[in-house]
Amino acid sequence: GQLDTTCHALVGETVILPCTTTPPGESILSESMLYWQIGRNVVHFFQNGRDSLEYQDTRFHGRTSLFLDQMKHGNLSLKISNVQLLDKAEYTCIYKQTENHQTKKSHIKLNVSAPSRIEEPPSPSEQISSRSPMDVPCLAMLPLSFLLLLVPLGAWYL
Repeated sequence: GQLDTTCHALVGETVILPCTTTPPGESILSESMLYWQIGRNVVHFFQNGRDSLEYQDTRFHGRTSLFLDQMKHGNLSLKISNVQLLDKAEYTCIYKQTENHQTKKSHIKLNVSAPSRIEEPPSPSEQISSRSPMDVPCLAMLPLSFLLLLVPLGAWYL
């Protein structure tokens, strides 16, 4: 259970968790299994040459994919779209070849952080000097028809 690498992502980004092996070739790939999991939770499962997602953890539905065209070359990496804070975890990539009973494991830690706000609140002096037309009192921005409705109700005394 030694950590192979650590990845970092911001909420909403797409991240690729790396996992590689010696190129298995297409024939062996169709007779092998690839698990991506967190503990016992299935993040992505590939078996018999195709995705098998019926036991996938629901929070990952529609957000994970493999590089199917590159798997025969040994790229078993997992792509997670729209990363969430809850995705922060230690992922395990397990590749099992059915034919020779070989198993290869890789552990990848994913750190997720919320995007930091770059804007700083304006100082009080900036608030006074940088008024935009949208900062005028609300009554001045009311549509004329609304003001005309108020006039018969005695609003001219405001």
